[in-house]
Amino acid sequence: MNHKSLCIIIVIICFASLAQSQHHNVWKTLGLMKFERQFAENDGISQQAGRFIPVIEALECEVITLKGYVIPLDGKKAQTHFMFSAYPYAGCFFCGKAGPETVIEVFAKDGVSVEFSENAITLKGYFRFVNRDPNDIMFAMEEAVLVGEK
Repeated sequence: MNHKSLCIIIVIICFASLAQSQHHNVWKTLGLMKFERQFAENDGISQQAGRFIPVIEALECEVITLKGYVIPLDGKKAQTHFMFSAYPYAGCFFCGKAGPETVIEVFAKDGVSVEFSENAITLKGYFRFVNRDPNDIMFAMEEAVLVGEK
């Protein structure tokens, strides 16, 4: 095996290792997303646009596990559809203290409710891209189930 082939194999192994380790910390993977300013010719407005790198795109339809905080969408204590944040409510995207890559919309499996708590919980479900606009919710978790509470 020549030196060039060995280098290519090492790079492939390193990338595969990075991709695998990023699946274990999905918030960290989503944090790798890059934002770029784009100028819209039709309305003359410059706005942020997300650029999704392959390791993020590889999450589509994968089962992921996330530890985070429930952000309720209505006044009920238990919900089947809610927002989930890497940070507690006081430091989350909705308070303007974090980016859109730190929240994910959750749809619970079989209508099973998840109770609101100020403590972190762990959910498991299927990852989906729902929007590529960084001013909106970009990610969803479907068929989510509670797998742990703090």
